[in-house]
Amino acid sequence: MTAHIVNKPKVKGNPKPCDIETWLEQLGAPSADRDYLPGHQRMQQLIAAITPYKPRLRIRVAGTNGKGSTSFMLAAALQATGLKVGLYTSPHLLSFNERIRIQGEPITDALLQAAMQRIMPIALRVGGSYFETATVLALDLFARAEVDVEILEAGVGARLDATTAVDADLALLTPIGLDHQQWLGDTIEAVATEKAYVMQGCRWSISAPQIETVSPLLQAFNPALNFCKVSTWPELAAIGLHQQLNASLAWAGLQALQQLLPNMDMARAKQAILHCQVPGRLQFVQINQAQVWLDAAHNRHAIEALLPTLPQLATPFDAIIVFTRKDRSLEAERALLTPFAHKVIYQCDADPLMTASTTLQQEITNKPQGSFLVLGSFITVAAILKTLPMKL
Repeated sequence: MTAHIVNKPKVKGNPKPCDIETWLEQLGAPSADRDYLPGHQRMQQLIAAITPYKPRLRIRVAGTNGKGSTSFMLAAALQATGLKVGLYTSPHLLSFNERIRIQGEPITDALLQAAMQRIMPIALRVGGSYFETATVLALDLFARAEVDVEILEAGVGARLDATTAVDADLALLTPIGLDHQQWLGDTIEAVATEKAYVMQGCRWSISAPQIETVSPLLQAFNPALNFCKVSTWPELAAIGLHQQLNASLAWAGLQALQQLLPNMDMARAKQAILHCQVPGRLQFVQINQAQVWLDAAHNRHAIEALLPTLPQLATPFDAIIVFTRKDRSLEAERALLTPFAHKVIYQCDADPLMTASTTLQQEITNKPQGSFLVLGSFITVAAILKTLPMKL
């Protein structure tokens, strides 16, 4: 694995149109909840500036955890059936281009630069957020590529999220838990009420199994909502028992779409789900002789989903290292992880680019053939991928 670090200079004034990173820096840091601006007014102004386009099928995916995995699996399956698929997910690991994929490939610099020249001046004028602007960049690029299917992963909630500013045909809801409370509410029920809006206007809506207080809220919002059955996927490439649920939800979405796409090759679709690998979710990295798993689990709901899989990876880990921001304290979750490791290292409000890689490097130095699990945001995972391979 190769990696590099680029120290980007701060540029004042108008940036060069071809400078992707400089354009993005003007929109603020890409931290989804800190960047969140509720409402669709700015989105509508941005959407009005791009070519009107309605794909054959548009799919929204919302929930607390599992959105990205479900979206990747569904995109792979639809592409395998011969459809041209645009996939929009967030956040990214190593480059912004990863957020916008066509036929499984991140958008090229050339196409992204051209889209930015069209959209960024408008985004800066109307005060569009990083996520809002990224969403419209995706919609613009999908339109120009004339994709058959657009898959849009929600950022925060659904009711006022940028991805629900456009109509959709199918809504998928992954398991709902507490996250982004400052925007969505302090109870799971309040969060579920916000996320239920992903179904608004959709012909089909399917949910993963939810806790007993959430299911009635979702059904009250949409009485036609269906809940998927969790099947066993014994050869699933995506690591983790929780991925069985994500695969089942993606499969349920495909089954619903058979009404619209009766000739869809379901055998090919199933194989695509089985072979789909999702970056940043229990991603395995061999660093010299050490075995390292990286996961972007950054809330209790995500950590709880990982627990049943951990004994299959190491018995026990030499260390589990948890990084989080000060406003996302996971101190209480240390007890959940303690049975699975010789030690749990918890660091709060640390700079992941410096601290995550340094801490893991120290642990590997002490235990060169050890096994380690690193949990944190996608920023944490990216910091490990960017820095450690060049230092060890």
